[in-house]
Amino acid sequence: MAAYIRKHPLEIPPPSEKDWLKEDEEDFFLQDPDRKRDALPQPFRMINKLVMLVFENAMEIIERRDMLREVQKLKVQPTKCFPTAEFQVTGNANCLAVSGKYVFVGLSVGLAAFKVSDCKEVCAWDTVKTEICAIHASDLENECHVLLAVDEMGLVWLFCFHKESFLLIKILNEMEDISKRSACVEVMLSPGGDYAGILLQDSTKAWLEIYRLPKDSWLKEMEKNPGAAAGLACRKRRSSWTSVESPVSANKADAKLSLPVLLLKVKPPKPITGSSFKSPLDALKKVDDGSMLGLGYNHLIKDSQWEKQEAIFRSTYREYLEAEGEKESKEEITRHATFHFLLPSRILQVGPEMKVQPDVPAGISVHWDGSHNLCLYLLNRPLREKVDSDPKPDVVWPCAAPIACSAVSSCARYLALACEDATITIWDKQLGYPLSVTAILEERLIRSIHFLRSSAAASNETPCPGADPACPIVQLLVLCTDSSFYLVKAPRAGKSSIALLADRPEDPNLAVSAVVPVLAFPSAALFFSWGGTVSLLNTATSQIVYCFSTPPSHAVASPWQPVFIVDSVNWCLLLRGDHHQQADALAQSRASHSTIFLFDFNSYPLKEAFPKEPDLPLKSLQNLPWIERCNIFLRDRQKSLLGLREQSLEYWSQLQAQAAAMDKERQKVKGQKKP
Repeated sequence: MAAYIRKHPLEIPPPSEKDWLKEDEEDFFLQDPDRKRDALPQPFRMINKLVMLVFENAMEIIERRDMLREVQKLKVQPTKCFPTAEFQVTGNANCLAVSGKYVFVGLSVGLAAFKVSDCKEVCAWDTVKTEICAIHASDLENECHVLLAVDEMGLVWLFCFHKESFLLIKILNEMEDISKRSACVEVMLSPGGDYAGILLQDSTKAWLEIYRLPKDSWLKEMEKNPGAAAGLACRKRRSSWTSVESPVSANKADAKLSLPVLLLKVKPPKPITGSSFKSPLDALKKVDDGSMLGLGYNHLIKDSQWEKQEAIFRSTYREYLEAEGEKESKEEITRHATFHFLLPSRILQVGPEMKVQPDVPAGISVHWDGSHNLCLYLLNRPLREKVDSDPKPDVVWPCAAPIACSAVSSCARYLALACEDATITIWDKQLGYPLSVTAILEERLIRSIHFLRSSAAASNETPCPGADPACPIVQLLVLCTDSSFYLVKAPRAGKSSIALLADRPEDPNLAVSAVVPVLAFPSAALFFSWGGTVSLLNTATSQIVYCFSTPPSHAVASPWQPVFIVDSVNWCLLLRGDHHQQADALAQSRASHSTIFLFDFNSYPLKEAFPKEPDLPLKSLQNLPWIERCNIFLRDRQKSLLGLREQSLEYWSQLQAQAAAMDKERQKVKGQKKP
């Protein structure tokens, strides 16, 4: 049997560690004590380096924070403003709304109304002991207010507040079968209380419902029988102490006013599939209006063409798709939409048979998450017995990227769109053209946009909605997801600009949780941080001028989602504060109550911090550059084209008639060719 015999004996290899101690270096620590760390064998040296790296990184963070703290001390500290009044509510205050001289508080046990002047409770509604999570209110005049409240189950309660009494009109999304009940995601009231919009969703789909509120009928019914509604509301309040009624019974008992009418039911856009049309004439006959742009459903691209194009794309860029690890995933269901009520303007052209009012919304703008299109729907529609479940938009604005967020100015003239590619467009709805198109060059995602009030428009004379504001510059505040924010200035004559007001904060407590413009002062905005601070920023100087602080015994409730409301009519800020938790019986008793602090803007020298800038003099046309003169000429020319839409509809109907005649002639020729 063959065996393998090693020719040379097995030798032990020499040591490979160069840092091991030698016989003549046993007393090295007496010469250089620092070399003792280098002489450690593996893996102790690696562990030592990792531990030292952790300590060094920790020291860098400590030194950076200490340096930021020293810089903050050297800065001019903003003036602290303490509340001028406060009042307590029973239960947790989840939301606030202001309408006229009343403050409505959504509680964990119902609703409560307080007066802004003396902060005294005037009425409460706790019939069904439901928790209100969101509330919106609008003044209908004659001491009448309309309220929309959303509870923890997603039910939308429609109230009328008259003579300091709550009257339940209807639960808008009530269903007898609980399994078929849909939950409300978002609710909105139009300025003036003419319309209400609620965004609903269930386990499979989502949709938007627009209701027309008969506020004129409510006012007449209240005047005819003012004691019945107030007596019914008070009677319901007394009965709530003895028995708890179901939402259905309370709804049927309180429904004494005219009910709202469902006007629109908008669904998310369907995915574009292959065409079923055989010829362009068939596609043309399906178009029943003069819209030049649509959602892209009426096309002539077959499924097979799309499949071939997809195969070509994947074969061409296969290596890039494999590198990114692309996985085929099913299309996600669109769940959320952003909508705004729009006043009459040139982008919402209505027919001569429809009557419009300048201060009543004429349409809505809707854009769904992940959609490139902004859809506009007219509200001046004739009432039908059966509402169209999927109406076609009257106007479609396609964008190059999905729309991330949108905003409407307080004067209702300007509409701003921010896309996912950080492009921001400000539209002038009255003239129907974009006022500004800018973009953020840094790779940042836009979280929200807000219109600021310019110095010229911050006078005591408030322009009527839809009117031409006197301000020569439109300002837009842009908040990004990393808490950095920019200021966009769009002059009515000239080039727009974008400037970085504040970069991403180093301290996590300075991250912005909410922002709201203060229309009482020019270039003013309130910022709420995760650390619980409320700062008033002057965007013109990028300086924090005031801080609204609660008393030392309280802190801002839920700083990551603060409960507040800014009253632009009474010039005040209402903010919820919770008492610091302490291990005593007093703190436990206060846990079932919430404190609302009122900051009256008239009590602080805020006007000195936001001085009104002098109005810019109007330039004569002779002194303007020829480009601006051409723009002004084109705008005036556009205003004179009043019958353009009627002519477009006439031309479109003629085109459809000609297409039908051509189709008829083609069918006739085919019949003659047959044997």
